[in-house]
Amino acid sequence: MKILVVEDEERVAHFIQKGLKEEGHAVDVSHDGEDGGFLAEVNDYDLILLDVMLPKKNGISVCREIRDRGITTPVLMLTARDSVEDRVRGLDAGADDYLVKPFAFEELLARVRALLRRQADSKTPTLQMANLELDPITRMVTRGGKPIRLTTKEYALLEYLLRNPHKVLSRTLIGEHVWDMNFDPESNVIDVYISHLRNKIDKGHDIPLLHTMRGQGYILSDHNLPL
Repeated sequence: MKILVVEDEERVAHFIQKGLKEEGHAVDVSHDGEDGGFLAEVNDYDLILLDVMLPKKNGISVCREIRDRGITTPVLMLTARDSVEDRVRGLDAGADDYLVKPFAFEELLARVRALLRRQADSKTPTLQMANLELDPITRMVTRGGKPIRLTTKEYALLEYLLRNPHKVLSRTLIGEHVWDMNFDPESNVIDVYISHLRNKIDKGHDIPLLHTMRGQGYILSDHNLPL
């Protein structure tokens, strides 16, 4: 999943980014409200972690503005203030949840999982193509009923492909969503992970699902594709 963290305290932002990346998420970070609001508008995120006290524009205003623009991405607000009034302001602005600093990272992860699960459930509980299935809740992947063990990044890559079936996804799109906006498009890391993933989901099956479209990118499809 791709997550935006808008937090002006660099130490806290780095701490959150590092932990979320270890969980397999692609994480972009912004340190002020104006830039954070801009990134939320121009990029497709699965979740936004938004601090309330930000330079240039506070988190309440950012949340309200992105909702006014029709952006429905779940928002988890972070704040050092624990008054009922502050929580009400954030929720009324369109936030989905509220977490008070300082917090245990385990609680942050639990809230992140809950919001992502709610978002996934609103789309489809299980992602499937042919006999390949991925359950976003349990994070189990099977093909033909047999479990497939994936690394954290392989899972994130497969989930992104399954959420965009029969679409050619460029290396740039994959890099930005599965890694982050600072991904180096000249790197061959995507090709390496595609090769590993193809070996795990297609090897031993009559119908290949993961295809390379030369000069364009990659596509997950069970349709007959032009050579």
